[in-house]
Amino acid sequence: MAVPQPDPALLDKLALANRILYHQNVVDGFGHISVRHDQSDAHFLLACNRAPGLVSASDIQVYDMQGEPVDPHAQRSYLERFIHSEIYKARPDVMAVVHSHSQSVIPFGVTGQRLRPIFHMSGFLGSGSALFEIRDAAGDTDLLIRDARLGKALAESLAHHHCVLMRGHGSTTVGPSIELAVYRAIYAEVNAKLQLQAAALGPVNFLNEQEAMLAAAATEGQIVRAWDLWRAGVDSLAGPLPKHDIEESP
Repeated sequence: MAVPQPDPALLDKLALANRILYHQNVVDGFGHISVRHDQSDAHFLLACNRAPGLVSASDIQVYDMQGEPVDPHAQRSYLERFIHSEIYKARPDVMAVVHSHSQSVIPFGVTGQRLRPIFHMSGFLGSGSALFEIRDAAGDTDLLIRDARLGKALAESLAHHHCVLMRGHGSTTVGPSIELAVYRAIYAEVNAKLQLQAAALGPVNFLNEQEAMLAAAATEGQIVRAWDLWRAGVDSLAGPLPKHDIEESP
């Protein structure tokens, strides 16, 4: 059966998300973001193998839940597309996935330290970040999620969390929308930088889980404010992309 075409507005938004993540220094020539297909629960949308800052709507391809493009003539895919397919299979609540190598996050993964919410903007880290150790799943590797088996192991490590650190590699952040997945990826990096700075001064008084939950509800409910600012930053550098309204949470 033919896969329905995704909403063009969703393609535009995913292309914009790639550029925002680049503009915010969360991704560089590497990293990627995906979103569930709006017309099919069995598919998701992800760019072809292209640097995020260069992604346009025409680069977005449709993938099945085995991590394979549905178009036999599709452009070359990201090697680590199985990060996305296996998380979508494991987490029905997740609508978008960001994988990045943002620099301040790396020290936490290699020391086994969790990201914990140091300020109200990172309330989504209330349960702490998860940690994926690829050696436990596959022994010595190049650390890349090259197949569905490794993707499944990563998804199992993520469990109910919103962020999973990948030792010696980076992190993967998830959300119930493109906007919130982008927000969480950006503020995971900000939180990591602040957490490192605070730890050098002394014991850190993190938000507790109740504070984090309340803070997340307040800040993430205002996502349209941040999204509009990030979009304006991208527009000022590369010319405007198509604008599509998003609803602000109550």
